[in-house]
Amino acid sequence: MANNPMSQKVLLTSKEIHIILHRLACQLLENHLEFKETALIGIQPRGIFLARRLAHILKESYGVKHIDLGYLDITFFRDDFRRGDKTLEASSTKMDFLVEGRKVVLIDDVLYTGRSIRAALTAIQSFGRPSEIELLTLIDRRFSRHLPIQPNYRGRQVDAINEEKVLVHWEENNGKDIIYLINK
Repeated sequence: MANNPMSQKVLLTSKEIHIILHRLACQLLENHLEFKETALIGIQPRGIFLARRLAHILKESYGVKHIDLGYLDITFFRDDFRRGDKTLEASSTKMDFLVEGRKVVLIDDVLYTGRSIRAALTAIQSFGRPSEIELLTLIDRRFSRHLPIQPNYRGRQVDAINEEKVLVHWEENNGKDIIYLINK
């Protein structure tokens, strides 16, 4: 019997993710009420699944009439986009509203080093100057930060070491909501 060099552990089940998403939606609702001055922006590629899900919950479960939902590509704003041999493919940005003077909630699935968020902060300036920017993340890997960035809303804080990876699966693209901690 061969040893498996990579092991995975379930961090969050589908039921736990469902509960966390509703808690995050309630926290957003508490701070933004009708969302008239607020836009939710999912960071491409993985933050869009979380942003879509939260917008859906806010509308269907909590009766929010209208939510401006956008998707932000940060590929060419990253500080590492020219480092390495791999050619990067940009995702699309979808922003059907102005961010000038509005509150923006940046949404991503995992907060790791903070570099993606730094890139998103730079990229969002291309669309105007928000009055306020908040960060919502499903998983906060608190011991891995390279930059002084902290979420305003977090689903779960995880003490993962650098060799471990958090893998988020969404029903929409993986067939099932589940989050794994993978040890290489």
